[in-house]
Amino acid sequence: MGLMSPDLRVVLFGYGLAGRVFHSPLISATPGLRITGIVTADEERRAQALQDHPGIRLFATSEEALAKIDEFDLAVIAGANVTHFPLAMASVANGWSVVVDKPLAPSAERAQEILEAAEAAGVQVHPFQNRRWDSDFLTLRALVENEPIGTPHRFESRIERLRISPRGSWRESADPADLGGVLLDFGAHLVDQAIELLGPIVEVRAWARSVRYAGLAPDDMAITAFHENGAVSELIGSQAAAFGEPRYTLFATRGGVRVVGSDTQEAALRAGISANSADWGVEAADFTATVVTPNESEELISREVALVRGRWNEYYPSVRDSILGHGLPPVPVTDVVANMRVLDAAAQSARTGETARLSPPAAHE
Repeated sequence: MGLMSPDLRVVLFGYGLAGRVFHSPLISATPGLRITGIVTADEERRAQALQDHPGIRLFATSEEALAKIDEFDLAVIAGANVTHFPLAMASVANGWSVVVDKPLAPSAERAQEILEAAEAAGVQVHPFQNRRWDSDFLTLRALVENEPIGTPHRFESRIERLRISPRGSWRESADPADLGGVLLDFGAHLVDQAIELLGPIVEVRAWARSVRYAGLAPDDMAITAFHENGAVSELIGSQAAAFGEPRYTLFATRGGVRVVGSDTQEAALRAGISANSADWGVEAADFTATVVTPNESEELISREVALVRGRWNEYYPSVRDSILGHGLPPVPVTDVVANMRVLDAAAQSARTGETARLSPPAAHE
């Protein structure tokens, strides 16, 4: 981007956890992007937005912001799940490119609608699948590619925590229209990473249940995904699990990889650390991945490997460059349509108790 080029003007829809902790600091750390509007009706969040972004233009409703067609170039949609599809469609209709937090849409069909609308309008849609750039996942991918572990055949991946008391938000609502529950929340990351690592998914079995309080959205779930190459992924997400480790275990025919801890970039953002800091994404020296490989006598040797640095801070620069025609999108929309097909199939399997088949397979570019 040339020195004389004006910044892309960003309107941020939502200033809760996703908007304030994730998107706002990552955008602010990106030269060439400038947040010029924030949409939130909550008084406390409005005050926080003004503190974080002095002089920012605040909108109490999405309609107010959407009426300012000529004032923005990029909409970042970071509010409740139920807002993602309508706000993405309205922003595209305004001629704005969009970044949409996960899940992109309530279903693969709706995600495809966003893709087609953006293509027709000549703008771009960028799904926010930030956990592709987790330190632990980047390390796992590198080890699978570079270590003599043989053919991966089973992948166990979990995002689990224990939240004893529900918070009473839309995330826990049992009304399907609210798009709450762990299947769309944690599942969106787990499925994306599984396809990135092991390729297209052809079949899904899943269960999802509410264990803390009856009548709320599922807070405990598991997806068994069968990949086209014969590998199986066990993807587990829970708000009702006191143990959340190991984060990843990958079994292969001649060895394997295990990662016990979790990427710390979210914690860094929560702590107010700038994504431009020199040591951004660098994990503590004692946070390692364990890789097991055979020696010449086929004895299994275990060793600890340092984690590569996490790179959430590269997402928005890639979005900027893509919009300006200087690079590829960080996450192709078609990848996330494929993810949504798997999540749709998982929801169907959880309802019916039957295996759901995906034809054609759910694949990434």
